[in-house]
Amino acid sequence: MRTYYVMNNGTLLREGNTLYVKTEEKKKAIPIEDIHDLYVMGEVTLNSKVINFLAQNGKVVHFFNYYGFYSSSLYPRETLVSGHVKVRQAEHYLNRRKRLKLAQLFVDGAATNIRRTLLYYQSRGRELGSVIESIEKEIASIYESGAVDQLMGIEGRIRSAYYSCWNEILKEAPSFDKRKKRPPDNEINALISFGNSLMYTATLSEIYFTQLDPTISFLHEPGTRRFSLSLDISEIFKPLIIDRMIFKLWNNGEIDTSDFTKKEGICLLSDKGRMTLLKDYDERMKTTIKHRKSGKHLTYRQLIRSECYRLIKHIIGDETYEPFKAWW
Repeated sequence: MRTYYVMNNGTLLREGNTLYVKTEEKKKAIPIEDIHDLYVMGEVTLNSKVINFLAQNGKVVHFFNYYGFYSSSLYPRETLVSGHVKVRQAEHYLNRRKRLKLAQLFVDGAATNIRRTLLYYQSRGRELGSVIESIEKEIASIYESGAVDQLMGIEGRIRSAYYSCWNEILKEAPSFDKRKKRPPDNEINALISFGNSLMYTATLSEIYFTQLDPTISFLHEPGTRRFSLSLDISEIFKPLIIDRMIFKLWNNGEIDTSDFTKKEGICLLSDKGRMTLLKDYDERMKTTIKHRKSGKHLTYRQLIRSECYRLIKHIIGDETYEPFKAWW
């Protein structure tokens, strides 16, 4: 199975047991059994017949708006339901000590992977020693935090230090020293926003194939309009997948300032820029890594699902959860 991206404007149709994407130029069949998840990034019309068809086959669909911002997801009725897991997951959220422990592990995983990314570029001649040192001090304080709010402060300082050195990593990039999300104001913020949306939705797709409830989280506060567990888990993988992809695309000249549009202070990826990023992202998610603990060769996408399974084992008391940490 694979991820499909619908980039052009058109219509999603169901004819028999086949899904079609119809545009002005052509009509393309997408075998329903070949879909892992579906990303709709063009202006696409679909009816309840198509929605029911996708939901009945357990296909998660992610929608992005005209500007390339993540909008919503079609999250089918869950089939891998476990009352035991859901009750224990809620118990870990409601128990202050258990919630804090999991939140600390998520921040530890994310921060360690940030540090590893910086060490990679330091070994290639970037002046990153002082930033790495400051992040290491923050990492040392993670398990000393006494509340999730305090932990979020540590995570925020790590991110601020991390973003402060991106100009050192990126070659001839627009000035960038802090994160701005809504809306992104320059090319680098636009890349981060789009990339993080991809990571969030990929994590949500993998959660769907487990017994976890995506609305019960531990680091981020559960909300009424978001799948907050996806935010928790995706933090671990963003430095490894999204950030390294951005550095590679920019430094190799595969994406540059010509791949963006600016209007009224908002900077967005052009269609060409999105296609370039998606092609690299799709290949990256298929990259295989030998997992140190299991010894299995897993793709990045499979690593995310493995993270979900290990979280389940922690929640039900089978083993202690340890976040995935890169060694390269």
